[in-house]
Amino acid sequence: MSPSLAIVANNNAAAKTEGRTEALSDRIKRLQNEARSLAREHIMALQSALIAVEGMASEIADGGEAYPPGVRDIARRLVEDCEARVQTLEAITKRV
Repeated sequence: MSPSLAIVANNNAAAKTEGRTEALSDRIKRLQNEARSLAREHIMALQSALIAVEGMASEIADGGEAYPPGVRDIARRLVEDCEARVQTLEAITKRV
């Protein structure tokens, strides 16, 4: 069994940040904005990866007899799936 974790809260109403005093509510807002920004970057990285997979799958799907028929079929379906997922991610991120 692991030992209990203790949470120590800093109840100061302000925190020093880069030589200036920042209200706790301002700090929370700043950190939330930073988290949202990082989440958008992460989503964009996912979209880029899906686009790269889509391109590779398209090459395999159109690769002809060099690839086994089952692999070409999977790649063809993957192209369609990746394209749909990228479009879905774009639609979701535009709403937010």
